[in-house]
Amino acid sequence: MDSLQLFILAVIQGITEFLPVSSSAHLVLPSQLLGWPDQGLTFDVALHLGTLTAVLLYFRNDLQGIVKDWCLNTVGKGPKTVNSRQGWYLIWATVPAVIFGGLVSVTGADDAMRSTAVIAATTLIFGSLLGFADRRKNLTQPLEKLTFKQAMIMGFAQALAIIPGTSRSGITMTAGLMMGLTRDAAARFSFLMSIPIIVAAGTLMILKLVSSGEVIHWGELAMGFAVSGISAYLCVHYFLAIINRIGMMPFVIYRLLLGIVLLGVLFV
Repeated sequence: MDSLQLFILAVIQGITEFLPVSSSAHLVLPSQLLGWPDQGLTFDVALHLGTLTAVLLYFRNDLQGIVKDWCLNTVGKGPKTVNSRQGWYLIWATVPAVIFGGLVSVTGADDAMRSTAVIAATTLIFGSLLGFADRRKNLTQPLEKLTFKQAMIMGFAQALAIIPGTSRSGITMTAGLMMGLTRDAAARFSFLMSIPIIVAAGTLMILKLVSSGEVIHWGELAMGFAVSGISAYLCVHYFLAIINRIGMMPFVIYRLLLGIVLLGVLFV
């Protein structure tokens, strides 16, 4: 890939990692429509590190409070607080995705699912479900009132995102909205849930990279890290700033159109 292609892919990854529109659906389009080659494992690692850094920086104050209160409460030196509960919720909500992801990886089903047909179908189905959830009238529950049961439901929803085209952020926000969380609360917990998942995925990629012996192109790695990180940070910031005003429908419409385009690529 040339530098422009890598730059475009880094921007796509940074933006779509956190918007409810499916990053896998977007990353398949350049290869299908433009015949671009695979970007390689090194660049994948760079993109994951960039988006991880972005979400860690954006939620640094929230994470500091969660980690501090969780540690104090765990060792018996602090009371149970909203932050300490959220710490436990994030840990337990990650378990379903780790188990399901491990099973899919061991069986090799991930390669079988990574097809344009699957991505088109899931983009349309889960995009429609997001629209249904967003039209509910009782989206009033703040993040501070999140329960363990609700966190686990969002965790099991996150496990479904192993299927390409589902959209990790989209399906977890859908689950949150279906349970009455505000759009802001559903989005914030979804973004916080992404941290351990991106860490796990990035770690596996780094181990693969080390064992593969692939040549590391440091310039490409640095560019991918910086571009994906900056675009992801801006995406999270502006998404949270406008989501309560505009709702999810613009993203739903976009997903439906994207699914139609993917079907066109498949059958035309």
